[in-house]
Amino acid sequence: MGIISIENADHLYWLGRYTERVYTTLRVFFHIYDQIIEQPEGIYGEYCERLNIPNIYQSNRQFVQSYLFEEENPDSVFSNMKRAYDNAIVLRNELSSTVLSYIQLALDTMAACRRTTSPLLELQQVLDYLLAFWGAADDYVEAEDCRNILKCGKYVERLDLCIRLNYHMQDLEKEYRKLLNRIQKANLSYNEESLKCLGEMILNGAGQEIDHQEALRCLYGLFR
Repeated sequence: MGIISIENADHLYWLGRYTERVYTTLRVFFHIYDQIIEQPEGIYGEYCERLNIPNIYQSNRQFVQSYLFEEENPDSVFSNMKRAYDNAIVLRNELSSTVLSYIQLALDTMAACRRTTSPLLELQQVLDYLLAFWGAADDYVEAEDCRNILKCGKYVERLDLCIRLNYHMQDLEKEYRKLLNRIQKANLSYNEESLKCLGEMILNGAGQEIDHQEALRCLYGLFR
């Protein structure tokens, strides 16, 4: 395969980001689902604040249904799964039909979940399809640049969510090193100063909590 076009590089990057956004937010929901349903109304407010999404919800149950499945909600997990599919479908030649099929299966399963009142089992299947997507990408995407750009998007998104959701410093360090490895291999222009700034905060923090807003600022500045 020849040089990747700027347009396809962008699709690969955002496919990586959206698939990781769906995967991580679903994993978080597996831990907090019962708590949100059973706790006092409005407990989801802190979650919305951490992810910087509008708190437009009226009740705990309505939050779960809308945030997970509502197609008209631009911040929903389902909307992000659709964006992943929209980026994947134009990359059929780069990804192969086998790799693309797992994105299709994940989207179809999420759509079916909207019709059940107990969606956790089906959502686990979505996670399994996304893991299969990443495994298939390693096996079937022949161009190394494609895989590296895809995984750059994945690790940018994962680090973003880890910072927002206040993960432990050792988790931030692990995800930063994964991003560093991929970004140095990918044929992408990036802001070296932003990468260095982010690394200094995460790797030289001596176990102290980082400034989340400053860390996100550096992360957002990588590809601007």
